[in-house]
Amino acid sequence: MQLTFKERLRLAFEAVVTAGIIFLCYFAVFEIFRWLVTSFPEVFGEFWIFGNVFEDIRSQELWGLTPLVFIFLILVAGVAIYWRLKRRYHQYELQHIIRELHYIAQGHYTHRIRGKYSGDIGKVVDSIHILVDSTVEAMEEERRIEQSKDELITNVSHDIRTPLTSIIGYLGLIEERRFSSNNEAADYVHTAYKKARQMKLLVDDLFEYTTVRQTTTPLNYITFDMVQLIEQMAIDFELEATSKGREIRTSTPDSAVMLKGDTEKIVRVFHNLLSNALKYGKGGTLILIEVEKTADQVVVSVRNNGETLPKEAISHLFERFYRAEASRSQDTAGTGLGLAIAQGIVELHGGEISAQVEDNWTVFRVVLPLT
Repeated sequence: MQLTFKERLRLAFEAVVTAGIIFLCYFAVFEIFRWLVTSFPEVFGEFWIFGNVFEDIRSQELWGLTPLVFIFLILVAGVAIYWRLKRRYHQYELQHIIRELHYIAQGHYTHRIRGKYSGDIGKVVDSIHILVDSTVEAMEEERRIEQSKDELITNVSHDIRTPLTSIIGYLGLIEERRFSSNNEAADYVHTAYKKARQMKLLVDDLFEYTTVRQTTTPLNYITFDMVQLIEQMAIDFELEATSKGREIRTSTPDSAVMLKGDTEKIVRVFHNLLSNALKYGKGGTLILIEVEKTADQVVVSVRNNGETLPKEAISHLFERFYRAEASRSQDTAGTGLGLAIAQGIVELHGGEISAQVEDNWTVFRVVLPLT
């Protein structure tokens, strides 16, 4: 730590004052001893050191007779002065640290306490820096959470307002009798009904998303066969795939792959993955579901050979309300929560989910622990 000129002057003055006080103390001690020797010679006169020292004091020949005593006193004075200045120096260090802390507290969170400090003060400074970094990180995390909440409200408001506007519009036409026939009125009711179902789907997905993102969400664990579950999922989607010119195939082990989990939520994961593959895999003809078992985990891959995802979209796929296409059409893009829900469910089971493009195939890979 660099001392200011004023602080250096103070240290020099401290040294002079301390030296003067010490030598005054020496003089007082010598005078007390001299008085004891002269007043009580029968008690202190026999002690040669007192007698010799004060004989030299009276004859002013201290250097000649007792140089060791004089040197000892000088050393004691030097140590005392050094100790005093060291303490004062540490006080200046603390004052510097306090000023720097006040500066940081004013909002300069990137500022760091200047200077090099050793010993306990150095540890305190390092701890302060760690505390400031943790505080800044917590503040940034809080900002991200607030921003995320704002984005959530904005997206939900947009997705609810669009169908709600249609519902109000069509019901308003019916309320005002602005239809030419009962068939036209029935069409208005049917359109309003579809929009209401879209709103319910969004609300249901939003509720499930907020549920699976909580680590305290209870799971109904049962033991099930992953092979059987995947085979059943392929059968459930077979009709929809055929209507879109796709084929669903499975590649599974010959034996059962048993693991524990909440089957209702696990089914939701693969339901969302297969729905996405059918919805976005434009131009594709095949969806392949593969199940592989290792020593301690099971890996399920959902592949489709349709149009692959752009590279910039891969890292954002599992963000809520993210859609790889620019349009936010409810008819083609759903709620934008499907993959975020799938990720939350997989993480609740202690697993991982990822997306890659491999050899012109879009691959979603789910890894779940066997226990």
